[in-house]
Amino acid sequence: MSTASIELEFTSPFSRETVFKAFGDFHTIAPEVIPQVFKSIETVEGDGGVGTIRLFTFGDGVPFTSGKYKQGAIDATNFSYNYSFFEGDNLMGILDSIDHYVNIVPSAEGGSVFKQTVIYNCKGDDKPSTDVLNFEKEIYEKTYKAIEAYAVAHPETY
Repeated sequence: MSTASIELEFTSPFSRETVFKAFGDFHTIAPEVIPQVFKSIETVEGDGGVGTIRLFTFGDGVPFTSGKYKQGAIDATNFSYNYSFFEGDNLMGILDSIDHYVNIVPSAEGGSVFKQTVIYNCKGDDKPSTDVLNFEKEIYEKTYKAIEAYAVAHPETY
């Protein structure tokens, strides 16, 4: 089994608390602000905490139709969480899972830095192509910006 990975980093003027809270609401915000990527996100099992399983139905802007993920650890004290996609055509027929690790750290300039590592766990030696990984980076960046813009537009909540 081989792996591929991407590293993402986005600087925000918002505090760690604000970014963490906004991304905690990802399942409700994303389909509203970036429907071309996330058509819907449905909770299949759980209450949003560790072990929760969600079904993503992707929009027309991505070459996948669906994926299921399971919520791993959530550490509100250290502003970190992880989750893994384990089922769906977003695994491209070559992946066992896609693990996401997020950590929101303070920025030296104030605000925060959203850091995400995405690990693609391959079934065999086939890995996602560089084009696929670059496309995914673009989607993650657009999604981050859309969630942050939502937080800006809703200061009463974030």
